[in-house]
Amino acid sequence: METDFSTLRYEESDHVATVTLDRPEVHNAFDLRMMQELRELWRRLREDDKVRVVILTGAGDRAFCTGLDRGTLDTAEPGTDDQPIGIRGGTPLHFDDPGDWISPKTSGDLWKPVIAAVNGMACGGAFYLLGQVEFIIAADHATFFDPHTSFGMASVFESMAMLQRMPLGEVMRMQLTGAHERLSAQRAHQIGLVQEVVPGPELLDAARRVAAVIASQPPLAVQATLRAVWYAQDLGYRQALEVAKTLVTLGDDPAALAEGQAAFNSGTRTPWRLR
Repeated sequence: METDFSTLRYEESDHVATVTLDRPEVHNAFDLRMMQELRELWRRLREDDKVRVVILTGAGDRAFCTGLDRGTLDTAEPGTDDQPIGIRGGTPLHFDDPGDWISPKTSGDLWKPVIAAVNGMACGGAFYLLGQVEFIIAADHATFFDPHTSFGMASVFESMAMLQRMPLGEVMRMQLTGAHERLSAQRAHQIGLVQEVVPGPELLDAARRVAAVIASQPPLAVQATLRAVWYAQDLGYRQALEVAKTLVTLGDDPAALAEGQAAFNSGTRTPWRLR
């Protein structure tokens, strides 16, 4: 895929796209340009059948992302396309939030696996991204926190995103302690926010290893499985079961099923690693 982004780096190999938030001088905080470029990228990836899995990371080893670069807000006129957050029009009933622009599922309707590789700090608005990835691999020096309340701001969208991934008490403690506490990669792994912790130099290799495994499998089955899990998260259980009937029909590709059956009949078994 051809890209001309100024705030993102894009690489593609063997059906895996690696997207790097590329503003290390401000800890990869997103400005208005990055918000616009992320929204465009998620939508492009949705249409690109060559890409089956996405790895999302941040440039450098100090931060994955530290949320909105508030220092850039003064350069854009509120309520215009140059200022894609805040109230649109004369009443507060029309409101654009950063999540409307940068979250892969909300802004891009992207239902391909996204793996986050977190290197360093992930805080505040970074949770718009982490709340909509499939799973997280973290460097052992990564930290997670939300400073909103310490600066007099309510953490609302971020808290709701984290509640989808963390136990209630852990969300409450992280959000309410603000900048005063940080969650280590090890603690994040203990509570299920992070699925694997590796030494910093091994982070991208670890993400690429699991991305390659996922990309090697039939994409229709992968994407239908992904959507089933998110439906079960978002809907009531009985509602999700009704949707499941459609997903099974859509996700079972006859050609892939025949290939899988042939492999099973041959006695060949997939090599595996213990995690």
